[in-house]
Amino acid sequence: MSQLIIRNMRENEVQIAIDWAQQEGWNPGLNDAELFYLADPNGFFVGEINNQIVAVGSAVKYSEQYAFCGLYIVAPEYRGKGYGLALTKHRLAYCQDANIGIDGVLENVEIYQRVGYVPFYQNTRYQKKAQTPTTLSPHIKTVDNADIADIIKYDEQCFAAKREQFLTAWLLQPNGKSVCFIENGTIRGFAVRRKCVEGYKIGPLFADSRVIANELFSALQAGIDNDLIIIDVPGNNPNAVALAKSADMESVFATSRMYQHGEPTIATEKVYGITTFELG
Repeated sequence: MSQLIIRNMRENEVQIAIDWAQQEGWNPGLNDAELFYLADPNGFFVGEINNQIVAVGSAVKYSEQYAFCGLYIVAPEYRGKGYGLALTKHRLAYCQDANIGIDGVLENVEIYQRVGYVPFYQNTRYQKKAQTPTTLSPHIKTVDNADIADIIKYDEQCFAAKREQFLTAWLLQPNGKSVCFIENGTIRGFAVRRKCVEGYKIGPLFADSRVIANELFSALQAGIDNDLIIIDVPGNNPNAVALAKSADMESVFATSRMYQHGEPTIATEKVYGITTFELG
């Protein structure tokens, strides 16, 4: 095996990983390179041979206690040579003692188990053609700067770590749309839609109830009638699965949500759509 040099990814190289993701059929968001990097500028890595990038992967360290690995791709002609495993071990070392999560492709679950990951449930991608709603709940509003602080607090119930810098940019991203559900001055849910190479992905979608989640889901279909709408639904929330099925969405892909040190304690009943397979 030629010597693999692993180093931190430069900011302008994150787009290489996103381009590879598109080639793999992952349908990334148009702004993913810039936004992902904000989650942890030190958490993106490349493996090089003779100054040529042959493997990429992220290990976003949200806190000392929680991290998430993703965006893991080895160039096709370099697969099966151990380079991916070397990059994975490097990413795990970067996370140190944090509980690390991944959304692993189902056919590789046994491989991930060999490096300490334990499967807990599946996340399933659902999609359909968007339908503009005939009416919108009066509790729905488009997110603006005045809502950010309250949304960040709400997010802390549903995600295993604080992610203020990333989430602020994610909510306000170009070509995106973010909505929240406010009742009696209190945020009871929010959701983000981002433009992807094909169609739009919704994520996250966090809400106090299935009724509120459905209102947010409907609101994010406004203005994109007949475009593809996609959401990645956690299997440990039966109401989330029921919402996707009741909307006549088709399941097209699934991952295994796995952790190194057990499933984090969050309000799983409020998670109707995860943020991304790459960042958790």
